[in-house]
Amino acid sequence: MSDVRYDRREQLQQIQSGLLPGESIIAVYDAVGVGTGFIGLTDKRVILQDKSFVGKRLAITSVPYSKVTAVSLVSDKSWAGNFFSTGKIAIHVGAHMWEIEVRGVEKTQHIHNVILHYAR
Repeated sequence: MSDVRYDRREQLQQIQSGLLPGESIIAVYDAVGVGTGFIGLTDKRVILQDKSFVGKRLAITSVPYSKVTAVSLVSDKSWAGNFFSTGKIAIHVGAHMWEIEVRGVEKTQHIHNVILHYAR
């Protein structure tokens, strides 16, 4: 568990509490922006917490890697040679898309690479 990447311990603990038997956490990154929560990556699925539901409700959505149809790096600038403090990732599951913004382009690239690795 020591090699798990995470931003906030309470988010990591929330993912830990819902693991399936034999499932391992890879990373849990805090999302930024209005109505956001976090994105968790395990060796079985992507876990998204969304706080944007009406009535102060939130949803935790699990997406098995086998259901991911595309993953996109989203940026307002070129990836080549430019530094920026946040990065966005778009995860496509059929006709639905989740867009998550995290602090640091290296986290965005890690999310992208993990999803590509497991969504084969």
